[in-house]
Order: sequence, then C-alpha cells, then structure tokens
Amino acid sequence: MADLESLSREDLIAVLRDQQQLIAELRAEIERLKRSQHGSAAPFSKGQRKSDPQRPGRKPGQGPFLRRGAPAQGPSETVMAQLPANCPACGGPLQLEVEEVATITELPVNPQPVVTAYRVPLCRCQQCGKRVRGTAPGLAADQTGATAHRVGPGVMAAAHALHYGVGIPVRKVPSVLRELTGVSLTQSAVTQDGLRRAAGPVGAAYEKLRCAVGEAPVVYSDDTGWRVGGQAAFLMGFDTEQASVYQIRPRHRNQEVREIVPGDYQGLLVSDRGKSYDAEELAGLKQQKCLSHLLRNVTDVVESKQGRARQFGATLKVLLRAGLTLWHARGDLCAQDFQSRSRQLNQQLTHHLRIRVLLDGDNQRLLDGIGLQQNRGRLLRFLEVEGVEPANNRAERMLRPAVIARKVSQCSKNKAGADAFAAFLSVTQTIRETARTSISQGLLALFLQPSTVSTR
Repeated sequence: MADLESLSREDLIAVLRDQQQLIAELRAEIERLKRSQHGSAAPFSKGQRKSDPQRPGRKPGQGPFLRRGAPAQGPSETVMAQLPANCPACGGPLQLEVEEVATITELPVNPQPVVTAYRVPLCRCQQCGKRVRGTAPGLAADQTGATAHRVGPGVMAAAHALHYGVGIPVRKVPSVLRELTGVSLTQSAVTQDGLRRAAGPVGAAYEKLRCAVGEAPVVYSDDTGWRVGGQAAFLMGFDTEQASVYQIRPRHRNQEVREIVPGDYQGLLVSDRGKSYDAEELAGLKQQKCLSHLLRNVTDVVESKQGRARQFGATLKVLLRAGLTLWHARGDLCAQDFQSRSRQLNQQLTHHLRIRVLLDGDNQRLLDGIGLQQNRGRLLRFLEVEGVEPANNRAERMLRPAVIARKVSQCSKNKAGADAFAAFLSVTQTIRETARTSISQGLLALFLQPSTVSTR
C-alpha cells in the first residue's frame, strides 16, 4: 500500500488499466480452458486461424504438375477404344492423327496367396533304425508337426515393411495383410520373427550400417525420448548420405555417441548443443552446431528482455541469420566473393562473442555458451565445407517415424525388442533413402541371403 500511496493520480490510473487488461486476458484464458475440457473434434488444434493459410497442391519450387506417369508394370490387357464411323458433329469422314495410351491400375478381386504344398516322405533305416526325412528347396528341416504350416519370407518381408517402413502398429499388420492378400498371420508371429531376423541377417546388415557411419564425410545427429520396459531411455539417430542408423540406450553420454561416431572420426558432425557432444573425448572432432537451435535459444532470451538488454541477442540473431543467407546464396556468388564474405562474417561474429562481462545474466549465459562454440569453430563451419547443412534438421526428420511409433505403442518391452526395433528401422529407412526398390523387396533380398532363418 505504501508504494501505491506514493504514486500520482496518473500513475494509479495507468496501473489500474494494466490490471484490467490482465484480468480480461486471464478470464479469456479460463473460458478457453473450460471449453477444451469438454473435448473437441480437433484436440491438437491451437484454436487460432491463420490469416494466410497455405494453399493446397504442389509447393513452390517443386515444378508444375504436368501428368501422372505411366505405371511401371506393363499392361496385362490392352483394350482398343472404338471410334464412330463418322464425325458425331457433322457426319464427315475421320482421319487418324495420333494414338494415345491411357491406363487404369486396379487390384485383383479377392487376391489369393500362393501356397506351395510339400509331400515329405518319412522313412526309417532298416539297418540302424534312424529316421530319414525328405528334403526340398525352401522346406525347413524342423518344419513338421505343430509348425508344419508356415508363411514364406515374402510374407514376413511385407509384414515388417508395413510395421517398420510404413509405421502401421504391429497389432494391425495382420488385419492389413489379411485384407489385401488373404494371408492369415498373428501379431505374435510378426514380433517373434522380428526378434529372430534381428539376430540374423537384419542384425548383420545393421552392424554394417553402424560401421559405415564412421566413414561418412558428414553425420547429422539428434535424439528423442524412448522407453524400454517402462524405463526412460534415449533413441539416437545418425543420418548420412549412405545410411540412417538408430540406436536405443538407457543414457545419452559421449560413450553412446562414440559407439557410432568414434573419437578419431575424420568427417564433420552436425548436432545440437547437447553436453554429450562437447565432452573432452570428442574435442578433436570437427563439429557444426545446429543454427536452428541456436536461433531458438537466442530468440527466447531476446523476447524476454526490454531496452538495451535486447541488443546483445538481437545483434547475434542478425549475424547468425546473415550466415544462413550467405549459405543460400552460395550458388550465385563466385568462390572468391563467397570466401571473402565468409571471412568477414566470421570476424564480426568472433568480435561480438569476445570474452567480456555483461550486466544481464541471460545474455552472459548466451555469450559463454555460444562464444565457446565459436572459439572452437563450430558455428560457421557450414560455410567452410561445401555440402554441409547449417542445421541438423535431417536427423530430426529421420526421428519422425520413431516419434509416431512412440505415440501408438508402448515403445519397447525389453532390450531385445529395443535392439530389434533399432535394427529394423535402420535397415528399412536406409532402403527407403538409398535403394531403388521397395522396402519389402529389399527386406526379402536380405532374408534370402544364406544366413537367413526360418519363420513360423
């Protein structure tokens, strides 16, 4: 009360107006929360319409949509369209100018799987009494009794492609296969087969992908939360031009990073500002810190400040955005001009992040943290090395399938399931990005290798 009594009449009126505005905003927020409790058709909607919503259709830069391409499969039937004897408009004679080709792609009605029956003779040696069982290509030695009727590797490849490649929950995979192919399968069969494959050919391919990351010129890394047996864990992603590798670990330290990116890695690592990447064991690596994360950190500080306290962060944002602008303009500049501008920008950024004491604590933390990265040459490395992106957005995109899977499942029930998930997801995403084939065909080729295991 003493403070209010010391204010003038004009100051009191200003205070009352601020309080009235705050009360009105709080009332509006209370009403919004009350409405949200009753549920809505779009529970994830932010409740605000965009003034300039994005138009549907192809995005700028993707080129005009001219026509749909012809199907890759050749036609199984050709139908000749019929022409009238004369022009429908005037009755005049018709002359052929050109012939068009149109196609309709359709699924067969009630598709049926291909079932191969084996007549297996069982004999007993009349001399030693040993039982001898007949063999045939594709027939497993233990395929008898309760496990005599199995599905082939092609069915399992399709099931794993639907689950790991498309993202369909494993509990729905049997229904999708039954609807499209008529094959009867159980969720348990898919899960158990995945564990066996992860210990066989898929696991071997996964280890090759892990080794290939350490030889790539650039690696983009990011991580997200996961759960193994109800316990918190980390799902880490490492993306290169040749492979996409995932691993699930209970902790995210430099030891886990060095499982994929060794301490003597000769390429460039693009990551966020996680402490794992700043460990002493990785000090010798060339790194690029994600500029999107840096700009987000700086923006949060700038928006919370007033007056001169905004100046440090605002200037830092301008310099970082100038680096992005220069990176986008690289193709329009000659090499000498680009290098000259890069050096000048690096000098300006180094000067702005020089060691000094700032009055504002938040600005001081920005200076200490981002300035340390600049001293290590990790802010503008993307301007020095051609082909390097200034952000780890590639790694964030590769984590999206796992994030979606996390929403519709309970993550992994045990370590074996987590390892299988990481192996299959790595293989399927690599096939999607690099192979000129479908995921199911790529998995089938992997299953048919000599080290393949039988399915039940």
